[in-house]
Amino acid sequence: MYSTSYMSLNDAIDWTSIAAVGPTAQDLLIGGKRVPAISGRYFETLDPATEQVIARVAEADAADIDLAVRSARQAFDGEWGRMRPSERGQALLRWADLIRRNAEELVELESLNSGKPVASIRRQDLPAVLDTLTYYAGWADKISGQVIPTRSDALTYTVREAVGVVGAIVPWNFPLMIGMWKIAPALACGCTVVLKPAELTPLTALRLGELALEAGIPAGVLNVVPGFGKTAGAALVNHPDVDKVTFTGSPNVGRTILQSAAVNFKRVTLELGGKSANIIFPDANLEQAVKAACAGIFFNSGQVCSAGSRILVHQDIYNEFLEKFAARASTMRIGDPRDESTAMGPLVSAAQMNRVLEYVAVGVNEGARLVTGGTRHGKSGYFVKPTIFADVKHEMRIAQEEIFGPVAVVIPFKDEEDALRIANGTSYSLAAGVWSADMGRIHRFTRSLKAGTIWVNTYGPTDVRLPWGGNRESGFGREHGEAAIDNFTEPKVVWIHTGPPTQNASAAPLN
Repeated sequence: MYSTSYMSLNDAIDWTSIAAVGPTAQDLLIGGKRVPAISGRYFETLDPATEQVIARVAEADAADIDLAVRSARQAFDGEWGRMRPSERGQALLRWADLIRRNAEELVELESLNSGKPVASIRRQDLPAVLDTLTYYAGWADKISGQVIPTRSDALTYTVREAVGVVGAIVPWNFPLMIGMWKIAPALACGCTVVLKPAELTPLTALRLGELALEAGIPAGVLNVVPGFGKTAGAALVNHPDVDKVTFTGSPNVGRTILQSAAVNFKRVTLELGGKSANIIFPDANLEQAVKAACAGIFFNSGQVCSAGSRILVHQDIYNEFLEKFAARASTMRIGDPRDESTAMGPLVSAAQMNRVLEYVAVGVNEGARLVTGGTRHGKSGYFVKPTIFADVKHEMRIAQEEIFGPVAVVIPFKDEEDALRIANGTSYSLAAGVWSADMGRIHRFTRSLKAGTIWVNTYGPTDVRLPWGGNRESGFGREHGEAAIDNFTEPKVVWIHTGPPTQNASAAPLN
């Protein structure tokens, strides 16, 4: 039996006591109001640590997407579009303040819906949300064009205008953080957003939308429409009044989005998969490399696009590294995400758990040596033990395909040329790590390494001020920094004739 309670601006649910309250019904957020789906359909969302239903969520489809896009267009053409940029920035700062004041609720809700440990959300996800929002709030009144001198009888300049209505499709591995990566720069530029969170993790997106309204961001500026990719996601990408699509997720879905967007030439940014190499040379600080390698693959249960899932270790230190790496992995605390001491929570769903365990079987069948892990942890919840494969050959599927779970493959190499061949030998190019005390080697190696971000003697830190993305099957375009401002604006040229009137233009039109 389901509770009829709804999250509201005046009476937010205590999510820490959800087990006692029972599953709740959660509606869409369109035009500043919580509304049921037109179809009346709901789907269940679970706590992956317990496999219990925590909410029934309204299932958006094409009709609901159309309403949300219409609402976003009305807001773009209306109050939000006419608002002074400095006022937009102030609204975003008020929103950040409300998120800060409701931080514990958001942490608990994110953990409950995604299985992420509360300690890691407090340490990384929520601070990144606030940093992203305040950073782009500061951009709102600093988005400018240029005066470009062309000739003596004209004043020529550019302005940067908001691209319009943005369709943002967010994955389930970092719902809060990646959601804000897309929302904050779009709103700072003056765009409006229709956000489709992953169907597995829709709850914090809905709460963020309510807090935005409470902060004074006008109705329709941010609409939240949970649903499934083949219905709600496809309708959002195909909608003729959506000007821009920004997507984070799998390469296969990215291809589909790109094909659909080509029909009416939508602008698209894609941040897709990874099979990142973490390369450890014999002169590296081995203790630090082992510690970072564990974090690089086991953080968020390996559900990270830039996870250091391929660990390339020089043959001279291979056995020593493996011994230390396996020992550290075996001591990781797995369990209840709400326990402050938990280091690794569950995978997000039964399907993801089964996918990971299937890849473990593939690795064993391919002849890789299973050093530790490789099995489910416990009898309930979607937990998989930290897993390490050794003696992995570069051509094996577990070394080429993104597993998206706590599975590390450790590959030996003999020299720089061999390491570079292996590191660049996948279809991905999102991130990489290099460990060495030799700065000459570092400079040589990073020049030839194919990755959008390369960490040297560390692994994994990001900052919203730095561009983020890759190419090939890791997608294209960049998020973060000024690059995100480019994503959500269009340049316009203004040519003002300042000389005497003339009968004959000296320059012919381009077409």
